[in-house]
Amino acid sequence: MTAPTPSAAGRIGLLRWQFDLTWSLFEYHLERLEPEDFLWEPAPLCWTLRRSPEGSWVPDWADTEPDPVPVPTVAWVSWHIGWWWSVTLDHARGEHPRERTEIMWPGAGEPTLTWLRFLRTEWLAHLDTLTDADLDTPAPFPWPDDPSHTKAHMLAWVNAELMKNATEIGQLRMLRAAS
Repeated sequence: MTAPTPSAAGRIGLLRWQFDLTWSLFEYHLERLEPEDFLWEPAPLCWTLRRSPEGSWVPDWADTEPDPVPVPTVAWVSWHIGWWWSVTLDHARGEHPRERTEIMWPGAGEPTLTWLRFLRTEWLAHLDTLTDADLDTPAPFPWPDDPSHTKAHMLAWVNAELMKNATEIGQLRMLRAAS
């Protein structure tokens, strides 16, 4: 997919271009992930996903960030992306946002890759509804009730968060491959 040139498409075009660039870097790693990469624990102190007695996957979590911060697994980071992106989409669409515990990780390998690519498709569909003027309206998330943060900030935050998480997954994938 060719992104619009930022100068020709305004601010929404620039943010879309940045998103498309970030996604292409992420896709490089997604295409190379093996199912065994997802639950590989790179250190003794890890956050991952564990099976509940009912069979669903439950992420490790703490309401206050621990010190030291546990190293996340690919499974945990992929769930984390699904969580923040699902909730961002809920807010962006004016829907009641789901709770963290309602965001279910589909499992290692293709189920998660399909989920993340679906979220990308949903996000692009939302971006296609926006105009540059929409970017100046207050962001519903992740800064509720703060009119100084606009939808442009929200889109930029999604790009930055995705870039950070894509890097984490890529680094974990490469570490496992090299070990």
